[in-house]
Amino acid sequence: DYHELDDFIESQLAAHQEVLRHRDILATWRIDTDNPLGFFDRELVASVVANVLSNAIRYAGHALLISIEEQGEQLVICVNDDGAGYPQRMLERQSDYVQGIDQQSGSTGLGLYFAARIAALHERNGVQGRIEIANGGPLGGGLFRLYLP
Repeated sequence: DYHELDDFIESQLAAHQEVLRHRDILATWRIDTDNPLGFFDRELVASVVANVLSNAIRYAGHALLISIEEQGEQLVICVNDDGAGYPQRMLERQSDYVQGIDQQSGSTGLGLYFAARIAALHERNGVQGRIEIANGGPLGGGLFRLYLP
């Protein structure tokens, strides 16, 4: 269905407001597209964003940024933090999201696996959605991108 992007972002941040305030993290958002509507499964995409936000909050210093932009004919939802970023091992193996348990962090990679599966369920004109992780972005830390055709 079509969803107003600003309402979607605000509701995601509202669900995390208490922990953001407790951790003294400033969460901001911006929409860099002329189209105020996105076409996606709200519940599925919300579950991806909620999981990514929870992880970003865990690793952020004091700032988070959610941004929505268009690249080509895809809507891109980005979550960026000001933490240390994704470990090199995760970046190198990001197509293998289930990477086993990381003994230091306890991460299994299942969140990224399910995010990739949910992204792939979104398809238009033969193009499937996808995810990507990187380091950098405006805040310099972990950068998660969800591409929705």
